[in-house]
Amino acid sequence: MYKLFFLLFFAALITSCNTDTDTGNFVVGSDYLALNNNVLLIDTLSVDVATIQLDSLVTSGQSRVLVGYYVDPIFGKIQSDSYFQLYGTSYSLYSDYSDTESSNYVFDSIRMVMKLDKYYYGDTTKSYSFSIHRLNEKVKATLEDGTFHNDSKLSYDSNSLGNIVFKPKPNSQDSVNVVLDDVFGEALFQKIKKKEITSSDEFTEYLKGFVIKASTDNSSSVMGFNLSSELRMYYSKYLSTSETSYVMNFGILSASNQFNNIFSDKSNTLLQNLPTGTAKLSSTSTANKAFIQSGSGVACRIDFPNIKQLKYLYDKNAIVDAELTIKPVNTTYSNAYPLPDSLQVYIGDNLNRIKGTLTTAAGTPIYAILNNSNDEFNETTAYKISIGAFLQSEMIKESDSKYSLILAIPNVSKAVNRVVLADQKTKSNTLKLKIYYISY
Repeated sequence: MYKLFFLLFFAALITSCNTDTDTGNFVVGSDYLALNNNVLLIDTLSVDVATIQLDSLVTSGQSRVLVGYYVDPIFGKIQSDSYFQLYGTSYSLYSDYSDTESSNYVFDSIRMVMKLDKYYYGDTTKSYSFSIHRLNEKVKATLEDGTFHNDSKLSYDSNSLGNIVFKPKPNSQDSVNVVLDDVFGEALFQKIKKKEITSSDEFTEYLKGFVIKASTDNSSSVMGFNLSSELRMYYSKYLSTSETSYVMNFGILSASNQFNNIFSDKSNTLLQNLPTGTAKLSSTSTANKAFIQSGSGVACRIDFPNIKQLKYLYDKNAIVDAELTIKPVNTTYSNAYPLPDSLQVYIGDNLNRIKGTLTTAAGTPIYAILNNSNDEFNETTAYKISIGAFLQSEMIKESDSKYSLILAIPNVSKAVNRVVLADQKTKSNTLKLKIYYISY
């Protein structure tokens, strides 16, 4: 009678009164090799899904100049500007050891050569534009760990040194050349010619760095450029009949002296009330959806509020396996907004602090892998995660504290990819959890 009463009580804790169970003989692990055990397949345990805002992300040291702007139909306005410091391998003009030769050189032109790293997101069939500005302060981190974050900014000259508008071809285009202001180039050339700049310290004191700012008028995508991008200053001999032109190159100093400021305006979207810090925005408040976006720090949090009740079903029990299937919402992804191939899975506490990465027993990270098999209604398009060990740990935990799973996109600090996931209560693409529970 007691057992019957408990089972009825347990049914109230799960989302359906019709728990599907498969019962049969099951042999697991070395501890159970000699035993035939009773196995239940439980697929109606409640799963809470929410969207959270992670603390600011470190965007320095990512080795990507991320620049662009677009208006996302779901996430709102997305913009990324990039800051970096330059350096030169030499600060003297070409010489054949003649004392008077440098006086014969004249400035020709200066340009920034931005080399694409093939990353892009958004609609690249439309125009793309950015401008280059001179920094008013050095690229020097104020944080103790020497990093810059996605909300970091430096002051800069509002007057542009140069800008460009073009139709991007990120898969076939190697670089983008931006012609810069001749007055700026001539002044830098004269500083070097007159030997007023002879070292990296003097160079940095004069030219503290650049910020590349995305245009909000002529851009519909975000693109990545690599750290081999460089400033090129061209000069030649005065009144010379030779067609020889000389070039002085200034590269990006280092990955630690380059960072991306990534801004997201979620006004008039389902995420406009997304809280910061320790709070969460339940999927019940966002049309049964949860959201993930790189760069801006939007992540999906998954909680299992009733997992501890499973340990009271039988005196001796264990979760031997569990699979979480979470599906992207139909119509939220396209060629312009493709689904990521996988999701990073973290373990978080009730304050949204990441405590570690979900791993196998051998310590290998576990990812949510996308099954993207073609079918007419996208019914098989889903991310699957093996979480048996995690749920077993949560079930037997003595304390009242609970851990959650936090889903984010890999390379969270150097991209703006996003995905929209369905929860357990949506009418289609429903989240599913299967737990294989053993009594012995």
